[in-house]
Amino acid sequence: MTHFGTIGSLVKPLRGLFFGSLLAVGLGNQALASFIVFEANGATPASITPTRDAFRTAVGGGTVAGANGDFGGQRREINWDGVPDTFADPNLLPDNFFNLNSPRGLVYSTPGTEFLVSSNTGPTLFGFQSDLQPFSANRLFDPAGSNITDVNFFVPGTSTPATTSAFGVVFVDVETPNLTQLQFFDANNNLLFSRFALAGGNQGLSFVGAVADAGEQISRVRITTGANALLSNGMRANEDGDFVAMDDFLYATPRAVPEPATLSLMGCGLLALGLVRKGTRR
Repeated sequence: MTHFGTIGSLVKPLRGLFFGSLLAVGLGNQALASFIVFEANGATPASITPTRDAFRTAVGGGTVAGANGDFGGQRREINWDGVPDTFADPNLLPDNFFNLNSPRGLVYSTPGTEFLVSSNTGPTLFGFQSDLQPFSANRLFDPAGSNITDVNFFVPGTSTPATTSAFGVVFVDVETPNLTQLQFFDANNNLLFSRFALAGGNQGLSFVGAVADAGEQISRVRITTGANALLSNGMRANEDGDFVAMDDFLYATPRAVPEPATLSLMGCGLLALGLVRKGTRR
C-alpha cells in the first residue's frame, strides 16, 4: 500500500508573509509544518520500492551512489551493508561512523547503550530470522537497550552543525500501528513534523519519509522503533512489545547552518532594500 500527500497545505497561501515558517497545530500523524509525505508498506521489498524511488526523485540526485553514499550532492543514503565486520554484531557501531569513517554528515545517539548492525557471518538479522528481513541485503541497524534513536546532522566529515530538508527510513517488522514514528525538530528543538509508520506485519517492510515543502530545516530526527528494545543477538527486552528494526536511511545532503551574524546581515540587507524601494515609490 502506498500513500503520497502534502501535510499543512492549508497554510500555503500565507507562506510569503511568514517566510515559510508558519506552523499549523497538529497531533499524532499530523505535522506542524508543510511536508510532502511518502509512505508504503508490504510483505516484500518490491512492495515499498516504488515509494522509496519516488522519495529519491523528490529529494534529488542520481541513481548510482558515489563515495560516502553521495547522490549528486543532493542526497545521501545509508544501507549499513558496507559496515565492516569489526563494527558489526556483536561489536558496537560507533555513533559517528557515518561522519568519521564514512563521512555522510550523520551522527546518532540513544538513551540505550549503543548501536548494533547485524552480522553477515554469525547469526544474522540479530538472531530473529523469523521476524526480520532486509530491504537491501544483508545488514540491519538498531539501537541497543532502547527503542529511541536521535539523529543529528553535520556538514559531512566535519563538526559543523547542519540541517537537512528531507529524511526517510525503511522499517522492518512494524506490527502494531501508531508506535513506530519519525519526528523532525528544528535547530531550536521545535517539533516540525511527526508521522507514524504504516504497519507491515511480521517480517513486513514499511517506508516513511517526508520532504520539506516550505523551506523548513531539520536539525534533529527522533526515530521511535516499536515498543521493544534489542539487547543483544537473540535477546529482546521482552516478548510482548512490538520489536522493530531499521534498514535504509535516505536524506537530503546536510547543509551548514547559517551563522547568526550572517542571518543578521541578511535581515539588514532585506530591510535596506525595502526602504530603498519605499523611497523610490514615493
